[in-house]
Parts: sequence; structure tokens; C-alpha cells
Amino acid sequence: MDFEDLDKRFEEAVEIAEQMTQASLPQDVQLRLYAFYKQATFGTIDTRSNANFDLRNAFKTNAWMQISHLTPDEAKEAYIELIHALKK
Repeated sequence: MDFEDLDKRFEEAVEIAEQMTQASLPQDVQLRLYAFYKQATFGTIDTRSNANFDLRNAFKTNAWMQISHLTPDEAKEAYIELIHALKK
């Protein structure tokens, strides 16, 4: 599978996710989607630059840190798999 195919499938999954409402997804799933998306699009989180601390951002940062061992491509694959599992 090549790079362009992965990016295309990732963008399609993002489009599917945009059609979902937050109310339809449990919070833990929302956090996993957020973390996979951030890892896929920005890479590993830089916690040194996160001076903005509140509970919501702490949960998001924690979710992202938990998957920071994934490469961006692995995060894209995980995001795609989760979106397709939710779609079923």
C-alpha cells in the first residue's frame, strides 16, 4: 500500500468522522479519535509547549501521549480502522 492510498483513505475517514455527532460517540472513543488524528497529522506531542492547562485539555493531552509511540502512518491506520468500526 502506498503513501497516497493511505492519505486518501485517511481523508475519507476524516470526512466520515465529520458527519458523526459528539453525542453519538462515547467520550473515550472521542479521545481516541482525537489522539489518532493529532498523531497522524502533527506527530508526537510536545508537552513542553502546552502551558494551557484545564481538565478537558489534560484528557486530550493524555490520550495523545498514550499513543505517541505510533508513527503518523500507524496512527492514520488506527484512525481509519476505528472510524470504519464505528460506521458499522
